Amino acid sequence: MRLVIIGAVAAGTSAAAKARRNDEDAQIVIYEKDSFISYSGCGMPYYIGGEVDSVDELTPRDPKFFKDKYNVDIFTLHEVISIDTENKTIEIKNLTTGELITDTFDKLIIATGARAVIPPIKGVDNEYTFTLRNINDMNKIKAYIDVKDPKSAVIIGTGFIGLEVCENLKGLGIEVTMIERLPQVTPGLDSDMAVYVKDHLEKNGITVLTGTSAIEINSNSVVLSDGNSINTDMVIISTGVRPNAELAIQAGIEIGVSGAIKVDERMGTNIEDIYACGDCAEQYHVITGKPVYRPLGSTANKTGRIAGDSVTGGRLSFRGVLGTGIFQVFGMAVAQTGLSEREALELGYNVQVCHNIKPNKPEYMGGREMIIKGIADKDTGRLLGVQIVGAEGVDKRIDVFVTAITYKALVDDLFHLDLAYAPPFSTTKDPVMYTGMILDNAINHGRPLIRAQELDNLIESGNNYVLIDARATNQYDKDHIQTADNIPHAKLREAVNELDKDTIAITYCNKGVTGNAAQNILLNKGFKEVYNLSGGHKQYSKK
Repeated sequence: MRLVIIGAVAAGTSAAAKARRNDEDAQIVIYEKDSFISYSGCGMPYYIGGEVDSVDELTPRDPKFFKDKYNVDIFTLHEVISIDTENKTIEIKNLTTGELITDTFDKLIIATGARAVIPPIKGVDNEYTFTLRNINDMNKIKAYIDVKDPKSAVIIGTGFIGLEVCENLKGLGIEVTMIERLPQVTPGLDSDMAVYVKDHLEKNGITVLTGTSAIEINSNSVVLSDGNSINTDMVIISTGVRPNAELAIQAGIEIGVSGAIKVDERMGTNIEDIYACGDCAEQYHVITGKPVYRPLGSTANKTGRIAGDSVTGGRLSFRGVLGTGIFQVFGMAVAQTGLSEREALELGYNVQVCHNIKPNKPEYMGGREMIIKGIADKDTGRLLGVQIVGAEGVDKRIDVFVTAITYKALVDDLFHLDLAYAPPFSTTKDPVMYTGMILDNAINHGRPLIRAQELDNLIESGNNYVLIDARATNQYDKDHIQTADNIPHAKLREAVNELDKDTIAITYCNKGVTGNAAQNILLNKGFKEVYNLSGGHKQYSKK
């Protein structure tokens, strides 16, 4: 069996390695149009910033490595320019000599990856504007910084890569301005969580401009759609990626609704003996079962392994993605998995949201605050998605939530997880458990939550209500919500007889716990409709 693979980064090399493990006799050949293979793309921002000392650390494997270890032939600077599906041949161009070559295959795996999206900006094609998608891009940016010593940079786009580059440029002493056409940073997050990221960026000296876009790049400035311009010495474009699917389209291979190659659970395309994997291939969502495009290195490795197994008679199959992602910027970890609130509402779910603000471990052990947003389905109690920002312990919690959502956990299941506890690692009731408790109380036990915007709407409506600030008086005096009455938790039982039990009541505290205790008192005293403010005054102040 002759297996030909197009592409030698994460997915292609993973496919080759798995195919060789299954079949010692197969002929395995990879064609790659770049000069670098099997590199760690996620480490590139850290090489630019000097945290990774050598490019060799990101490119530890070369064609000789794969030949010696796996008996796989990799030809770099060889671009596949066409696929003949009927005759099972491909045409390849040697980019060094210009020679055209024809090769045959019994099985073909397309792992052509993705490329950076470049918006239609006037003047974008110049020597001081860059994308960061591969090692060559990285080397160009690093060389420019070393030679030109820029003092300022503009980053267009506020996704994962843009924010990681931002931190590393700032670490080099470069002043950074970030531009985002949406009204918030980090487009994958909901706006009530993205605000924490924006505040954190600004506290670390980053200028953040939202709701505007770049329309022109000049020799020393970027002109914005709002008429302003920003002086800059260099520009990084980080506005997402697009699958390299043109080769497949020309061959008559079916493309999915996302624009990536449509594949089944074994990475097979609509044409027999042709497979696709990695960033050029479409995935499907674990919760909805619908096609999505979520290009990540972890998924590329996984789908590559499945493709390599499939072409050699194995039984691995793809089980979907949750769109899980995590990154760090200036010491803040930002993570998400599953559906955002926005996505859940668009899909028609009856959504329940909570904001859980807790330290990752006891404060006496140096615990630091995390903000966890949980999204659940009111009708079924199923956990749909989670977003977290915080300094420590975010990765641990998001992975627990990923596991729970994957196995269709209900919100009340989270409290019963037997999670590891000791003061250096967690609180007695872990923030994961608390998130489940808050959502369970809201959905199943008559302890409803109210969001910041919903509270504002109530305040502006003219309807009768009572808003109780259950914090200590000194906290209330420092800052409180308009129209709130200060009835500290310890005094609420005495004051309750002076309140109208038929009037809507809202309770709040700093973060939500004491507000919930006050809510319980009112409900137990016969109040008909009582809400606790999700995330308390801290979350409200971020609206």
